[in-house]
Amino acid sequence: MDALARLPPLRETIAAHGLDARKRLGQHFLLDLNLTRRIARAAAPLDEGTVIEIGPGPGGLTRALLLEGAARVVAIEVDPRAIAALRELQEAAGGRLELVEGDAMEIDLAGLGPPPRRIVANLPYNVSTALLVRWLHLAEQVAEMVLMFQKEVADRLAAQPRSKDYGRLSVLAQHICAVQRLFDVAPSAFVPPPKVTSSVVRLTPRPIGDRLADLTMLERVTAAAFGQRRKMLRRSLAAAFADPAAVLTGLGLSPTARAEELTVADFVGLATVLRAAP
Repeated sequence: MDALARLPPLRETIAAHGLDARKRLGQHFLLDLNLTRRIARAAAPLDEGTVIEIGPGPGGLTRALLLEGAARVVAIEVDPRAIAALRELQEAAGGRLELVEGDAMEIDLAGLGPPPRRIVANLPYNVSTALLVRWLHLAEQVAEMVLMFQKEVADRLAAQPRSKDYGRLSVLAQHICAVQRLFDVAPSAFVPPPKVTSSVVRLTPRPIGDRLADLTMLERVTAAAFGQRRKMLRRSLAAAFADPAAVLTGLGLSPTARAEELTVADFVGLATVLRAAP
């Protein structure tokens, strides 16, 4: 802890390594240690298994995770400038921090360390949704995720049927995980400040027996339904079923309903029928 406390302020680290935030990488650095420690505490307990951080940048959240007692942090960073900046943090961490230079979309979670695995990250905005969908497919490898998104993405994750934000991402995330919005973060907390408010969300995978083992059919059904969300389901689901009206009626659903009227369980029912179809 003493070695971590002696590290230079994050602004000095950024200046020393020329680590200006780059738009193409979706970088917005979070430097407020009180705020990053609040995020780290939301992911507790951290003293067992592996904490996986995506896009640590200069290491603000990384420091917080270590200060809050994380036994093992694996930080994945695609920007080589940030890797160089994180080396002194790695030295101060006493063997608790491993740095991996690479694209998180291409890295095997199971190979990063022993379970329970917790993903804790201030996600780059430009890849946050794609990363989350990938992790939903790998939910059996993850105990919990505490992630920061743009507020509009968090709205979609937690949205309920018949609301404007309810959509494909809502169904996928809520079927696989219990979704809990924790708190919002103002643009002024970041360097540089983004144009939008951010939100921290906790996603806890449900027991394996309570969710589909394969998300492929649920993705297909939701893509068809919400891809044409203004249309009645008997029309929008024509891309997935030969006779959508019969399928909907068989499940006790109205063929004239629209996508936002169906619950998560309703979509799971449609995915189950599609999986069983010839």
